[in-house]
Amino acid sequence: MVTLQPLPGDALLVIDMQVDFLPGGALGVPRGDEVIAPVNRLLALFGSLGLPIVASRDWHPANHCSFTPRGGPWPAHCVADTPGAAFSSELDLPPATVLVSKADTADFDAYSAFKGTQLAALLRERGVRRVVVCGLATDYCVLNTVIDARTEGFEVVVVPEAMRAVDVTPGDGERALAQMAGLGAVPVSLGERRI
Repeated sequence: MVTLQPLPGDALLVIDMQVDFLPGGALGVPRGDEVIAPVNRLLALFGSLGLPIVASRDWHPANHCSFTPRGGPWPAHCVADTPGAAFSSELDLPPATVLVSKADTADFDAYSAFKGTQLAALLRERGVRRVVVCGLATDYCVLNTVIDARTEGFEVVVVPEAMRAVDVTPGDGERALAQMAGLGAVPVSLGERRI
């Protein structure tokens, strides 16, 4: 696996690093806390180069359609303005980070950071051609963000060490990475880079 080399025209997409998706949260991703350190390395790297950083978040109303009381597959999670919807306090988001809130109306769900948001337009306005994607969870919001990024015409790089899977069915995370690669997303490593 090649080592990440950010370039002009790149942007970092940090997907859903929220309290409810970390171990102990309402919808905790197993070992999700292990990605905080590599994500922080990416944040420091992109910040030092002055490249755009976007952090997506689920920002659900209390009666969101994805919640089990409404027939959805998930327990209530990331309800807007609750502690569970906050980004991890260990996440070192620079002040210039652009926040993208998704699935913020009751009857519309969105795994992808592009779905129902202005993310594609925002990236184009900033001259972004390639996105580097990390965060939670590999087999849901990361996968769907990568699919939509490719559909929107962006080159995509993924950082497997900076993401973890839900793995509802064992192997879902590996299958998601294979699907991303099949779409042209390039997996990279952070290597031994020290920031």
